[in-house]
Amino acid sequence: MLRNAILQILRFFYQPFSKVLPWQTFRYLACGGGNTVLDIFLYFVCYNFVLHQQMVHLVFFNMSAHIAALFMSMAVTFPTGFLLSKYVVFSDSNLRGRVQLFRYFVLVGICILLNYLLMKIFVDHLHFYPTVGKICTTALVVIFSYLTQKKFTFKVKQHT
Repeated sequence: MLRNAILQILRFFYQPFSKVLPWQTFRYLACGGGNTVLDIFLYFVCYNFVLHQQMVHLVFFNMSAHIAALFMSMAVTFPTGFLLSKYVVFSDSNLRGRVQLFRYFVLVGICILLNYLLMKIFVDHLHFYPTVGKICTTALVVIFSYLTQKKFTFKVKQHT
């Protein structure tokens, strides 16, 4: 029911783009874009209002606020991203759900590593403001993620 509602809304907004974007690409951009906006919003809230831009002191190490906020926002956007990808964007995939989930988990692990490394570069070495660094990081990771999801995580197996 929720899937159908999301698809109806997306179909309405797809009309002006139908000549230049395939339906699946539009769904990915819309769902991924929505999830990305949610991720950036949660990151901003966590960094500024939950963590108050302060170091997080854990048992064995300290974590900077911009890295902790990264993990906090991903705790929400991982499940929403998987569900949107599985049921709205790549619903044609004939891989088993648990295979998709495992592959998505691996992809997200790689994306976490990319997010971490790029955030360290942008914020710690290039001295970007953390939210700006997060936006730049997100742009690069989204491109990688789309290609990987389409060709690996939610691919359609050809039957021979």
